[in-house]
Amino acid sequence: MTRTELGRYLSKFLQVSQFKDYAPNGLQVEGRAEIKKIVTGVSASQALIAKAIELNADALLVHHGFFWKGEAEVITGMKQRRIKALLTHDINLFGYHLPLDAHPMLGNNAELGRKLDISDAEAVEGVAQGLIWQGRLDTPMTAQDFSTHLAKVLNREPLHIGDDSAEIQRIAWCTGGAQDYIDHAADLGVDAFISGEVSERTYHSAIELGIHYFAAGHHATERYGIQALGEHLAREFDIEHIFVDINNPV
Repeated sequence: MTRTELGRYLSKFLQVSQFKDYAPNGLQVEGRAEIKKIVTGVSASQALIAKAIELNADALLVHHGFFWKGEAEVITGMKQRRIKALLTHDINLFGYHLPLDAHPMLGNNAELGRKLDISDAEAVEGVAQGLIWQGRLDTPMTAQDFSTHLAKVLNREPLHIGDDSAEIQRIAWCTGGAQDYIDHAADLGVDAFISGEVSERTYHSAIELGIHYFAAGHHATERYGIQALGEHLAREFDIEHIFVDINNPV
């Protein structure tokens, strides 16, 4: 498969044109034309790039790539070292942010709902570009038991805001740094909202809105979409795929 073919396929498959995003989606650093091996990971850190080099990858496919709005435009320091490593080893970097969060089949939200055994999982239409999902537990759980369930699935202890002994069943979620969507979740009438990160203001919002909040980790909640995307490409095309999980407790 060529670099151009891969970029074109992913742009259509992930419906990139439908999203207003904070970074470019698609090819961010150009490498070799032919792609036979892809390494996937959550963020294009130096550690992940080093692993892609070690594995002789033709392309690195990530959720968090480069060139975010508001960052310095000059290529110096950390950014220079990362880009230099990719260019020196002729490795393509593809990044897909919101399109990967929202994808209905294998996006971060869809995959998290599956991992947590949430039934009737679906995106909330007309709100936040379809990034908020909702569903229900087949059997109600106490908030403490659900927190334990989250920790077991994600291998990370979540922060829970709310009464541990209260029962929850209807749940909304949005992976990553979506704590400020808690207002939208409360409007849905759900019992709890899950995201990755937490802010000081989130505590007060949860208490005053009467909704449980679980901060389950930005990295932990977004490991699954990029992995599922790589597996999809390996099934559809003659491409080798390796997922690399660089530990990140945040």
